[in-house]
Amino acid sequence: MSAVPSVTPDAGPAVTEAPRSKSRRKGGAAPGADRGFLFPTLFMLAFVVYFLLPLWWLLVASTKSIDDLFNSFALWFSNFNLTDNISETFSKDGGIYWTWLRNTLMYSIVSAVGAALLAAMAGYGFAKFHFRGKNLLFWIVLGSVMVPTTALAIPTYLLFSKVGLTNNPLAIILPSAVSPFGVYLMRIYAEAAVPSEVIEAARLDGASELRIFRSIVLRLLAPGAVTVMIFAFVGTWNNYFLPLTMLSEPKWYPLTVGITELGPTGTLIGSLLAIAPMILAFVLLQRFWESGLSAGAVNG
Repeated sequence: MSAVPSVTPDAGPAVTEAPRSKSRRKGGAAPGADRGFLFPTLFMLAFVVYFLLPLWWLLVASTKSIDDLFNSFALWFSNFNLTDNISETFSKDGGIYWTWLRNTLMYSIVSAVGAALLAAMAGYGFAKFHFRGKNLLFWIVLGSVMVPTTALAIPTYLLFSKVGLTNNPLAIILPSAVSPFGVYLMRIYAEAAVPSEVIEAARLDGASELRIFRSIVLRLLAPGAVTVMIFAFVGTWNNYFLPLTMLSEPKWYPLTVGITELGPTGTLIGSLLAIAPMILAFVLLQRFWESGLSAGAVNG
C-alpha cells in the first residue's frame, strides 16, 4: 500500500510565511539600492558645481565696482552696479564693444554654415562614393582631429601671410570652416541616413549629382549638419589664439580678444554678455537638432 502523505498543522503557516519573508527581502533592498545611487549622485553634483561655480562668480563679479571686486566676498553680491558697468562697457572707446560683437557674430555664423555644408559634402562623398585612395584620405582627415588647433595657428598665419589674407575676416572664417571632426561625423551619419536605393533611383530618373545632393541628400543630412553647425559656432565664438595671431587692428577683433582691453570691470561684463548669444544659439538649434534626430530614427 502506498503511504498517504500526512499534512501537519504547521504546513499552512510555512507556506504563507515564505512570501512574507520574500517581501521583507524586497523591502530591505530599497535602502541598499538608494545607497548604491548615492555615489553617482554626489559625483554628478560635483560636476554641476564645477561647471556652474565659475558662471555664478562671473555673474556676481559683474555687479560690483572695482573696489568691491577686491574687498568683498567673491561669491556673493555687494553694492549692485550692474547697470552702470554695462553702460560703461558699451560706451567705452566710442562703442567698440558693438563692433567686436558684430565681428564675432559674423565669424561664427559664416564659419558654422560653411563648416556644416563642407562637412556634409565631404561626409556624403566618403560614405557613398568609391574612388582610389578613399580610405587613406579619410584616415588623414581622421588623424587631423587629434591635432590641437592652437598648434596650427602659426603655420596658418605663415600660409595666409604669403597670400595677403592676414588682418582680414577671411583669416578667421576660412580656417574655422574646416572641421575634420565634422567630416568624420557626417560620414558616419550619411552611411545610416542616406539610403543607396534612393540615390540610384534619382540617378535613373536623370538627376545630376548636384541635384541629388541639394534636393535629397542635404535634407536627410540636416540633423547631422545642425550638430556640426553647433560645434563650429561654439568653437569659432570661443576661439582666442587664432584671432590673436591673425588680426592686428582692433576693428577686426572678436570678443575673445577685444574684451581684454576693457579693464577689469569691462572684461567681466563683456564676458558675461558674450555667453548669452551662445546659449541662445544652442537652444534655437537644439530644437531642430532633436526633431531631426527623432525623424531619422523613425525612418531608420
